[in-house]
Amino acid sequence: FLSLVAEFCCGFFVILILGNFWFLAVLYLLWLYLDWETPCAGGRRSQWVRSWTVWKYFREYFPIHLIKTSELNPNHNYLLGFHPHGVLVAGAFGNFCTDPPFKNLFPGLTPYLHIMPIWFGCPFFREYIMSAGMVSASKESVSHVLNNKGGGHASVIVIGGAEESLNAHPGSLTLNILKRKGFIKMALKHGAHLVPVFSFGENELFKQVANPKGSWLRNVQEKLQKIMGFALPLFHARGVFQYSFGLIPYRQPIHTVVGSPIHVKQNLNPTTEEIDRLHALYLQKLKKLFEEHKSNYGIPAHKSLIFE
Repeated sequence: FLSLVAEFCCGFFVILILGNFWFLAVLYLLWLYLDWETPCAGGRRSQWVRSWTVWKYFREYFPIHLIKTSELNPNHNYLLGFHPHGVLVAGAFGNFCTDPPFKNLFPGLTPYLHIMPIWFGCPFFREYIMSAGMVSASKESVSHVLNNKGGGHASVIVIGGAEESLNAHPGSLTLNILKRKGFIKMALKHGAHLVPVFSFGENELFKQVANPKGSWLRNVQEKLQKIMGFALPLFHARGVFQYSFGLIPYRQPIHTVVGSPIHVKQNLNPTTEEIDRLHALYLQKLKKLFEEHKSNYGIPAHKSLIFE
């Protein structure tokens, strides 16, 4: 969905340049230059955009549910690790970029969904995603959010990133997380409490072309991901009036479960051992969260998370 909107915005910008409105394109480029750092400085959210009626229908289509398991004190800052990435990341967008799901369950907390910096280079599209509460996934951006002295900020990071989308097959429980420890270091440096989040149903929205590790397709996808910074999963789902083929996601319920916070004491210069220790604890809490709730959302008892 976001890719389609981005393509439309880029197309509109090209039309301005080629048409009789080139001066508007020049003015916008000047604005882009002056506003370039905003995605790393908390963005520019709009309550009006986040409350559009279309998002209510978006959440009801699947439907998307946000499940609270513990209180989050608004006097603290939090780093929420979102799993899995899936193809669409619908649970992250529906719950953290639209109102009122998160606001109603966690009053006093403001969520910021961190996404790849490349998206903020897209003309006009960057204005929309910032208005929805999305900010850059750069270190500077995460630091800006978690530096809020009075607390009340929640950084939401899709830990598996674009690479994990290549594992987004129905029934897949594989998470790319063993080598991803940057979010742990950020939590320690800012004293932000860690909160594991698992979105049941995220991988069921699309069917992806078989791409097992070692296959020629997977090799090509991984090389392109390293070059471009984002992955290109080959997926399909349903159409508007038929259910056999199309790019509209299947109507599969998504239950995004927010776990209990792991209390983190600020450490400006954490050692490798301290980072590894907290990372291991996070994995333990994430697995515990999954095991406690999997039976509620159709996951067989014998299936467990796979960490890569």
